[in-house]
Amino acid sequence: MRIVLLGPPGAGKGTQAKLLSEQYGIPMIVAGDILRERAKVDEGIKRYVESGRLVPDEVITGIIEKRLEEDDTREGFILDGFPRSLEQARALQEYLESRGQKLDHVVFIDIPEELLVKRLSSRRICENCGAIYNLITNPPAEDERCDICGGRLYQREDDKEEVVRKRLEVYKKETEPLVSFYEELSVLRKIPGNGAVEEVYARIVDVIESHGN
Repeated sequence: MRIVLLGPPGAGKGTQAKLLSEQYGIPMIVAGDILRERAKVDEGIKRYVESGRLVPDEVITGIIEKRLEEDDTREGFILDGFPRSLEQARALQEYLESRGQKLDHVVFIDIPEELLVKRLSSRRICENCGAIYNLITNPPAEDERCDICGGRLYQREDDKEEVVRKRLEVYKKETEPLVSFYEELSVLRKIPGNGAVEEVYARIVDVIESHGN
């Protein structure tokens, strides 16, 4: 099964991708994580990541296609954060068709903008173990310290409010047209993204199962 999780930054795609990966036994491929790793050694990509702008289509498409050629994707995959533009979506479609494959589900998690800003600007990450917290929904027991390892918590540059709003502007311009693109391919599954993680997950599983997996 090949799934794309679509939705604005802060919609909870990463959390849902992990749960789906565990349930269906297919790898989650998180474009943002891959780019942040590349940003450590590539100044050009680092500037895009920290500013909230999209990495050029040809760059991220090449990175993702290379990842999809690895053995663990033979039975399927879950893509989070890619595609983010029509050009990327078309490139992915062409790539899959060239391999005799297709997307089974594009799950669009829809959520109000102000809730997204609040969620993202409240996110904190442990500098040691990478554990993720949210000061509103999942705060640490001790301020600015990780419950797991005691490491210092920090706010990613792209989670600061001014960058978050820029990311949402970019999303609206570049990514929302994907909804129409995937509707025409009859693979779009739109669900509301408000509510607890478990509620959203149940909605996703229900829509996947109802359309066949």
